[in-house]
Amino acid sequence: METKEAKYQVILVDDEPIILRSLKVAIPWNELDLEIVGEARNGEDALKLVRELSPHMIISDIRMPGLDGISLMKEVVAENAKRLFIFISGYGEFEYAREALREGAFDYLLKPIDHDELIEMILRAKKTLEKQSENDKLLHSVQVLSMLARERMFAEFLEGNPSDNHLRHMQWLESSEFQEDYFVAVLQLDHYMKLYENWSMEERRLWLFAIRNILSEWSLAHGALTVFPFHSGEWVMLFPGSLRDRRESLGNDIIQQIKINTKLSCSIGFSQSAEGIEQLSEAYKSAVNALYQRFYSDREGVFVDPAPELGATREARYPKHLEAKMLECIRTLDNERLLILLDETKTYIETQAFTKETAERMIVELSVVLYREFEQMRLLLEWSLEGLLQELHSLGTLSEMIGVLKFSLGNWIRESKESQPKENINKVIAKTQEYISNNYHKDLSIEEVSEIADLSISHFCMLFKQVTGYTFLEYLTQCRIEKAKYILKNSQVKVYQIAPLVGYQDPRYFTQVFKKVTGMTPSEYRDETA
Repeated sequence: METKEAKYQVILVDDEPIILRSLKVAIPWNELDLEIVGEARNGEDALKLVRELSPHMIISDIRMPGLDGISLMKEVVAENAKRLFIFISGYGEFEYAREALREGAFDYLLKPIDHDELIEMILRAKKTLEKQSENDKLLHSVQVLSMLARERMFAEFLEGNPSDNHLRHMQWLESSEFQEDYFVAVLQLDHYMKLYENWSMEERRLWLFAIRNILSEWSLAHGALTVFPFHSGEWVMLFPGSLRDRRESLGNDIIQQIKINTKLSCSIGFSQSAEGIEQLSEAYKSAVNALYQRFYSDREGVFVDPAPELGATREARYPKHLEAKMLECIRTLDNERLLILLDETKTYIETQAFTKETAERMIVELSVVLYREFEQMRLLLEWSLEGLLQELHSLGTLSEMIGVLKFSLGNWIRESKESQPKENINKVIAKTQEYISNNYHKDLSIEEVSEIADLSISHFCMLFKQVTGYTFLEYLTQCRIEKAKYILKNSQVKVYQIAPLVGYQDPRYFTQVFKKVTGMTPSEYRDETA
């Protein structure tokens, strides 16, 4: 028969063996969901046990030879303030008991021991431990959410389009990283798409998690300011400007650590120096620009952006407005519009009278950005970005370069359309609808559902709206409210109890959403359908 695993562990300390035996026998430890993991006859042995076994609670005599109970508690609490002490003292030791309480003991009990009173005391101590555990979990959740929110803000700044809300709340973001000059490194796994195809979903998660851990530990040891994943197979790292002259050695060390621990190959691009969070997007582009050199190299390596310092004219002149429109054409697989925009790009470059070197760098940057969008949408077949860039590099005129882009991108869009018959799209979206229907009561994220579809988030959003007529959030909300209406109509479950059943942890927020969708509060709906 399986024994129930005790949640909290206890050590008993007393120099009288009869009291130890009494405590073990008279208290129903299993029923209290507690486990005695050790016993000691004096303070020195008890301290060794605590350090070896890490118990949650210590029940100890207050007066013992050698290290007494209070001295033991001071040692233990100094190492971990969350451990609870319950002291047993004689009538003549009341002053010791008062001192123990002042020093932080949970409670004390006078001899002879009243076992019922001790049980009540232990239960109160257990509740305190449970509250500590809940608070620790809450703090961990807040820390995780804070980290995710911070990374999302960084991502928006990297993309060059932070939301108004993030701009208004910049003081919330600890932006000390940007108060002095800094530079950005972008690490990309080599041949990531081939790895992606060969890995299962679980393997992808494990590998990417492992790399993030390696980079996080390395960052702490080598003075990096922060590190976080950005695109699939890509991580962004920030370094203080004081390490600028060590970029190559830092990059080589990172590549070596990844290779030693995962056997995977990667390359790193370093940006020029930047100052202030408003230059983060430009610094990221500078690091990515450095990585373009990887496509002309035979092996992984460290690359530094050869462009002028940030703030020069390169970013100001780059046709960001045309790039954004072309990205939208790829998301919608609109080849006709894309061809027109490429002609506009050619006209723009001619009008600006860029040098051949500048124009080529601009076209290379645009090609990589557009390729990455295909990559993010999981649309790549047997297309080689390296081959495209090498071909562009070999051409002598702007017209030839634009012509190659038109031909390549047009073929990619055509093949993407052919590889995605409508019935397959409908099957994929139906699969996600079924998943939502089975998991609506959980904290369901768009990232999780797009993984089920094996699509990038942007591509999934587009296809989901196209097939269902709803955004993901609208559909999830509708599903939850329909389930809530059924429960309200067919049961007497209280409204605040229904909320978590349909995915809302806050009953007030659930009521607000319900009223927004139906025009009635849950109670009003129940009364009307009764």
